[in-house]
Amino acid sequence: MKQIKLKSILAIALILNSCYSFSQEADDYVNDNVIRYDDHVYKPNIKTVQIHGAEWEFSPPLIEFNGGEQIELSFDDLDGDQKQYTISFIHCNADWTPSEIMTMEYMEGFYDINIINFTFSMNTLQKYTHYSVMFPNQSIKFTKSGNYIVYVHPMGNNKEYIITRRFMIYENVVDIPATMRQTIGGDNQYNKQQIEFSVKHPSLKAINPAKDFKITVTQNNRWDNAQQNLEPTFYGPNELSYSMNEAAVFNGGNEFRFFDMRSLRVYSERIKDMYKDANNVNHVVLTNEENRQVKQYVFANDINGGFLIKNRDMKGNQDTEADYAYVDFFMPYPTPESGGNFYILGKLTDWRMNKTNLMTYNYKRMGYECKLYLKQGYYNYIIVLSEDGKNAADETKTEGNHWDTENDYAIFVYFRQVGTYYDRLVGVKKLNSLKR
Repeated sequence: MKQIKLKSILAIALILNSCYSFSQEADDYVNDNVIRYDDHVYKPNIKTVQIHGAEWEFSPPLIEFNGGEQIELSFDDLDGDQKQYTISFIHCNADWTPSEIMTMEYMEGFYDINIINFTFSMNTLQKYTHYSVMFPNQSIKFTKSGNYIVYVHPMGNNKEYIITRRFMIYENVVDIPATMRQTIGGDNQYNKQQIEFSVKHPSLKAINPAKDFKITVTQNNRWDNAQQNLEPTFYGPNELSYSMNEAAVFNGGNEFRFFDMRSLRVYSERIKDMYKDANNVNHVVLTNEENRQVKQYVFANDINGGFLIKNRDMKGNQDTEADYAYVDFFMPYPTPESGGNFYILGKLTDWRMNKTNLMTYNYKRMGYECKLYLKQGYYNYIIVLSEDGKNAADETKTEGNHWDTENDYAIFVYFRQVGTYYDRLVGVKKLNSLKR
């Protein structure tokens, strides 16, 4: 009897531990019809969501206020039929919570845009419909700078969410001199990167600069590890200085891993095998992932976690003639981690950690594996560990950290004038760790 009770206790403990391990991504599955003010896909039939400046597919979703620029949003619907989708907009504060101003205060013209540009896939095993839309345009105009959420919903039903994506509209009101340097002293000297900058604001009269200004620093256009609410280290006349500030320190990381499946006929460097299963579905098997924690840093050109959709097997429209395939990842690992989970992370997974990109341990193969359904193209990614009880991703155990890794940074300066109820985005500074 005692033995049975002991087994029951152990079983309960195992279940509780499993629940705790997945607590970090539980919000992705509790209710997928509650809007999230970040990058999220709510329906499993929606794939390959992209948002960027209309001029260049690698540019961030960031445009200048009244600058005549546009943002493009596109996605695939794997149902392959014709649906009527609409996009709407929400103005947000610096911390990506909804601002207190009404829609009519930050928009002119129409408040919604129907997505009328759609094309059916051609010459692909996976049938899908490709949708795209650009904004602002002649029918819609934004009258405030700041953070915005664009969300896709069925026409006539703005309470059923399909996609949410972040974008930003900025003003050129402040000057932001900035540099990236190696941290000084301590254990982090050779594995961290530190951003130092100042904010010169002669045209903005701040009553309480520490409260009126809010600062966010991002690395490689990602928000999962963004540093927010930085405190100034020095105050000067119309200037805030952020130097020797430990809050603006990032893991150096490593150059991103990659694979190239622009062709499903010709093997590339990281492709181990390609085949079609009994259901005529494409599969791509990658070469085994290596643990790079203790390997020496070697520079390599990458696209800092992004991806490029392209089909080298066809010369037509890349948006509609690129096919889909299941991509198999495998990382040899002697024993499973007891205190966390590994994930595939990058723009290909919206920089999120959830069950879709969770790597599970295969005891027969003695390693972690994951399978993602992706569109043909060139992809960057990293493998990260999320420790139990923490929401942050850590690349240390799999990628290693090097202070001289090439990374893109962006500094966002928000300002809330006394008497107003929203945060303006009054300046943006972009810098690269290798371009001094």
